Amino acid sequence: MRLLFLVLFLDLLSFAIIVPLLPFMALDLGAEPQEVTLLIATFSAMQLFFAPFWGRASDLWGRKPVLVISVAGSVLALLLLAFADALWMLFAARAVAGVLNGNITASQAYVADITSEENRARGMGLIGAAFALGFVIGPGIGATLSGDPADPDYLTPCLLAAALAGVATLVTALFLPESSAPETRAAARRAGPSEGRLRLWLAALSFPNVALITLTMFLVGYTFSNMESTFALWAEVRLDWGPRQVGYLFVYAGLVAAVFQGGLVGPLARRFGEARLVAAAAVLLGLGMALISLSHGLPTLLAAMFCLAAGIGLGNSALQSLISRLSGAARSGGALGLGQAANSTARVVGPATAGFAFERIGIGAPYVIGAAVMVAVFGLALVLARRVAERTAR
Repeated sequence: MRLLFLVLFLDLLSFAIIVPLLPFMALDLGAEPQEVTLLIATFSAMQLFFAPFWGRASDLWGRKPVLVISVAGSVLALLLLAFADALWMLFAARAVAGVLNGNITASQAYVADITSEENRARGMGLIGAAFALGFVIGPGIGATLSGDPADPDYLTPCLLAAALAGVATLVTALFLPESSAPETRAAARRAGPSEGRLRLWLAALSFPNVALITLTMFLVGYTFSNMESTFALWAEVRLDWGPRQVGYLFVYAGLVAAVFQGGLVGPLARRFGEARLVAAAAVLLGLGMALISLSHGLPTLLAAMFCLAAGIGLGNSALQSLISRLSGAARSGGALGLGQAANSTARVVGPATAGFAFERIGIGAPYVIGAAVMVAVFGLALVLARRVAERTAR
């Protein structure tokens, strides 16, 4: 688990370094707000098509090979980004990163392999903590290395990010053991290695409540992507911020998320159950989105980011734990890949609609929409809690 945490941390750190820079890189190359959000959606669009493949590949051939390919792909994508001098090159770099991004799906399946059901939420929380810690440190590094907002340096942070991903590749290839037992991989191959993506999704959806969890994952991802894809644009218009200020705020949000995912999600899941945590996450996310739409200064914005970070920290870990528990060991990679595909779909639809709403309705519109969606998620979470309780009682 420690090695997996290190690999994910390094890979996600490299990703997080460029997060606060990417919208401003696009704007400097002449992008309009809608193009900025579509650039962010490009990564998820590619991930949407390839996440089920990587999930199934990890079931058939093991988690380690998928992790090696994924983190090596991050190196390539970051090098392309570092030397991009036209908008189409930014799109190409993000597309490559999305195609080769199988690390989250494979790592979730890795955790499912090595944890009991009772400790599954805590294990998934550690993945989330690696993500959150990456976002504690990464945006701060990117913001600091970018230098003067009037003349930002994008090359240095991109090259550093590529170097960190390279270290993660070496650690994975040389030291990380395989977690999937040979008999489990054999059972997965007997279950049908030639299954198409549609059949794979239908097989995963056939497990009780997986469809409901997948829909909930989509809506949570949609709401968060509304914020993620437009926040830099919103901050520039509303607060006259640049990459440095946005990066430092993301550091704060990452710290909050790390506390919830790394230290609180396990005990809370054991006390209240994962489904109730999803309901709590919906309340927090909805409140955070509403507060951003009302923010005109730092105090309200800090409160909004606290709610958003806590909500996504609790919600994602709880949903990942539920979907892995309900799908079975031989199908967990495929089911988690389905969940990742739902999240990726949300991260395609969300930025596209958020960019349209930002330009055509108003800069607060994506956040009002997100808050409304969370009302629906709260209702779905209550239904899910009842169904899981009924299943446990049988």
